[in-house]
Amino acid sequence: MLVRKFPRRTLLILLIITLTLAACNVGATPAPTVDVNAINTAAVATAMGQISAQLTQTALAAPTNTPPPTATALSLATSALPTTAAGASPTAGVSGALPTLSFNTTPNTTPVTGLTPLVTSVAPVNTPVQGDTCHNNVFVADVTVPDDTVFKPGVDFEKTWRIQNTGSCVWDDGYQLVFVSGDRDLDPANYVIDETSEFVDSGETVDITVELTAPNKEATYTANYRMQTDTGVFFGETIYVRIQVKK
Repeated sequence: MLVRKFPRRTLLILLIITLTLAACNVGATPAPTVDVNAINTAAVATAMGQISAQLTQTALAAPTNTPPPTATALSLATSALPTTAAGASPTAGVSGALPTLSFNTTPNTTPVTGLTPLVTSVAPVNTPVQGDTCHNNVFVADVTVPDDTVFKPGVDFEKTWRIQNTGSCVWDDGYQLVFVSGDRDLDPANYVIDETSEFVDSGETVDITVELTAPNKEATYTANYRMQTDTGVFFGETIYVRIQVKK
């Protein structure tokens, strides 16, 4: 046999080595067996978890594609005018019809308590400007040549007015009647007070006469005159002459 061929000494040494090795391994924890499938499964689970977390974050950051609310059209109330028979008023017999407006053109002249009413009449533009308490006068009458008296061309005539001194001052030296507007053909030599006998006291009425000549052209002529102080201030009412020239 093979055993028999080895020397006894060699067998004894092998037995001792075997027993020593067995004694060293007694009580030692055996090395864990590595499960390759478990490692692969854990790696796949970890990767899937990371991918899931990234997808979740991306979904939260992305804008929501929520469609805007649809605008709902509001329906407005409609109304129609009532139909009426031919010739009838469209608002006759309709409840709530618009009232007929009327305007009162007559001014309300009833005074309000505690308020001073405003002047309701306005003097026309051509109303003569009066004077002051010292210098003033009013027209009384035409003494000669009434309005629209007819004269032939070139005829001389005298026009006389009666006026009253309604101011408090006396018309003395230098007061005169002066042409102020109208047809220059009827501009006379001014009536001038230069004598004591011609003075006009306050309240006194006087006849003032000027010499005029009818123009040569057929037409109606008008000229206006006013009193003037010795310092050149006009005062009182405007007086005038109006004639017609005919051949």
